[in-house]
Amino acid sequence: MTPAQCRAARALLALPRPELAKAAVVPVTKIADYEAGILQLRPEDLGAVQAALESAGVVFVEENGHGPGVRLRKAAGQSIPTIEDEADPTSRDQ
Repeated sequence: MTPAQCRAARALLALPRPELAKAAVVPVTKIADYEAGILQLRPEDLGAVQAALESAGVVFVEENGHGPGVRLRKAAGQSIPTIEDEADPTSRDQ
């Protein structure tokens, strides 16, 4: 997980740093410094932060030629709307 992925994951979840720090049991100042690129987290702290974000619903996407990324995990039973779904409101799950 890169610092940018950490920032993006928190943004997708609307998760404030203090809540992430509490969930990961990592000081909020360390998370802030990591996200700013000032500090490299110890592997165990980095793993705890990543695990906390993943358990909250984030999926980290590895480098695939377009750079690393972050997305939200699809909830069980949730369908992803397509362009056709947007044009036809009757096709949406009720």
